[in-house]
Amino acid sequence: MADNRSALVVDDERDIRELLVMTLGRMGLRCDTASSVADARNQLARNRYDLCLTDMRLPDGTGLEVIAEITAKCPNTPVAMITAFGNVEAAVEALKAGAFDFVAKPVDLAVLRDLVRHALELHEKRRNAPVATDAVATRLYGHSPAMASLRQTVTKVARSQAPVYIAGESGVGKELVARTIHAESGRAAGPFVPVNCGAIPAELMESEFFGHKKGSFTGAHTDKPGLFQAADGGTLFLDEVAELPLPMQVKLLRAIQEKSIRPVGANSEINVDVRILSATHKDLGALIADGRFRHDLYYRINVIELRVPPLRERLDDLPGLSANVLARLSEAQGRTPPSLSADAVEALRAYPFPGNVRELENILERSLALADGEVIGVDDLSLPRVPSAQASAAPGPTASISPAAGIDPRTLDPRDTATSALPSYIEEIERAAIQHALQENRYNKTRTAAALGITFRALRYKLKKLGID
Repeated sequence: MADNRSALVVDDERDIRELLVMTLGRMGLRCDTASSVADARNQLARNRYDLCLTDMRLPDGTGLEVIAEITAKCPNTPVAMITAFGNVEAAVEALKAGAFDFVAKPVDLAVLRDLVRHALELHEKRRNAPVATDAVATRLYGHSPAMASLRQTVTKVARSQAPVYIAGESGVGKELVARTIHAESGRAAGPFVPVNCGAIPAELMESEFFGHKKGSFTGAHTDKPGLFQAADGGTLFLDEVAELPLPMQVKLLRAIQEKSIRPVGANSEINVDVRILSATHKDLGALIADGRFRHDLYYRINVIELRVPPLRERLDDLPGLSANVLARLSEAQGRTPPSLSADAVEALRAYPFPGNVRELENILERSLALADGEVIGVDDLSLPRVPSAQASAAPGPTASISPAAGIDPRTLDPRDTATSALPSYIEEIERAAIQHALQENRYNKTRTAAALGITFRALRYKLKKLGID
């Protein structure tokens, strides 16, 4: 390690300062010290550091003020918070404020040395890379306040090692947010391993996550590393984490807590260095209340929560976002990107986008194939008929039905429903609800039936009756 690395140690206890200076000095770092927020500010005004360690409680303030000072004036300098043992709230506050990590008193020197090594790697990456906010802005496009706030938070949490829970509706770009956090973190050189928790059969989950040894079960012909091992040194992204069955939640919780795994059939555990990011479009709080998700796992993965806004909350981003999508699709096809007509833009703004950005991309890809000239008109969009005034109105009793199914019962003349059109009208509502539930549950019929509140046999009957394949 280069001898010109430097660190700032902020603590009002002389013994702690001396211990930290001695430990970091043996790692090749030159150290300055401060015993208060004011002292730290004076040091930061005169010097630049590769790392800062700060206590939470200081005579004239808190370590959060030191973090804020460094974030504002030296954004490439990682900060680690020193907290009292068991003070989880303080640690979480530090991570949310932009701290890289935290270490508890009494300081475990082996843990401290690992933390310092990670911090210096992060600083080296930040020093040699483009400005993080520019990279984040490129990935997470949008000028709306909602997206500006999201980008700022992503830039902060990318600094830390804390687990992040990404909440948001289907199609908003939760995986893109996760990939951006990884790319802007000190783990960017390591692997990013995404896994859809709803796509793994329950009986194979333990083997998929933790790996297995040869002969541990029928069909285990060779040793196989699991997802945790694949993500070692990097980031494991658990998409649709709400789909994990309870037995697997217990095992995942232990792996996260202990930072070690035991492959199926193995006699010993393997240490893994993995940052956990997770996401779902479901309400985990409601699942906890129903006993379908463990509260202890929720608090472990939800140290920092990020909410990704739906497209209807960032309509001002639609023109630019659409232009970006069309440019990308056109480049892949080797053609000049078409533009959107004014009425096409207005039609997009009036549409509620239940599928969010993913649905926008699908609509534009279809429109690109249908459009003849250099301008995409409203007819090329093929949007379902959802008048803007009604789409933005307060939800009525039929509001849960997806407009993507192509019918909005509020647009029908009530007189029609009192005639022979009633059976087909009800059938269309039923069809829309079932198709929407199938999409939401990735065409898993058992979960779809549960979501609709009907039996599996009843769902099978309705699928046959309505001709839904």
